[in-house]
Amino acid sequence: MGSATREALASSRAALTALGGTADLATGESLLNAGRVIGESSQLLSALVDPAVDAAPKATLVAKVFGPVVTSTALDLLQAVTAARWSSHTDLLAGIEDVGLRCVASSATAEGVVEAELFSFGATVSGNAELELALASKLGAAQAKVGLVDSILTGKVTAQTLVIVRHLMQQPRGRRIGELLGHAAAVVADQSGTSIATVTSASPLTTTQLDRLRANLSERYGRKLTINLVVDPSLVGGVRVQIGDDVIDGSIATRLKDLRLQLAG
Repeated sequence: MGSATREALASSRAALTALGGTADLATGESLLNAGRVIGESSQLLSALVDPAVDAAPKATLVAKVFGPVVTSTALDLLQAVTAARWSSHTDLLAGIEDVGLRCVASSATAEGVVEAELFSFGATVSGNAELELALASKLGAAQAKVGLVDSILTGKVTAQTLVIVRHLMQQPRGRRIGELLGHAAAVVADQSGTSIATVTSASPLTTTQLDRLRANLSERYGRKLTINLVVDPSLVGGVRVQIGDDVIDGSIATRLKDLRLQLAG
């Protein structure tokens, strides 16, 4: 991520924070919709990323294109995002998506539910090769994927989760399904001041074990954690924890592998 994009992302998030919680689900959905429209128009995208164009003309262009179709709050945020200087076209789209996801997350009424639903859907997709192929295929039409997602999730998840997954299916930007859902869940968690810890264990952990692990990790990282548990018998024993780019691997399988490497060396 370039320095320009880091500054643009910080200013965009600050614009959302300045709204003081007035951004709702409709605002988030409007932003995500606008991001897809921009992504599908090379002319519009280039105009909004062009560093030679000042913020005022960009704001006018955004108002002209999106004013009639998005909420007033979404328009304000979209103008704030596009007024910043982004390092690339892709970074601008990622920035709009980031703010849109955070708006959606802010509208959730129960903490941790959206992240859990995204994780659960990801597990469902990874465990069904036919479903994964249908959603990941570059040849499949976006609307067909949205229809498939609707048939699976409507009435079973929160409105926030459905909005997020529908968006991801329409604008994957070259990302794999697991990466899409994992990133979205991380943004949602971050908006509520938490991080996601993916814990892989050889066997299911008890509630007491999970609570103890969550407390220890939360103390270590200095923030609340949402734990996603994955059971993988191939680990033999122990656990593997991933939080962002950090990996704590205490599995027996890894210890045995390390021992074999030491013996071979």
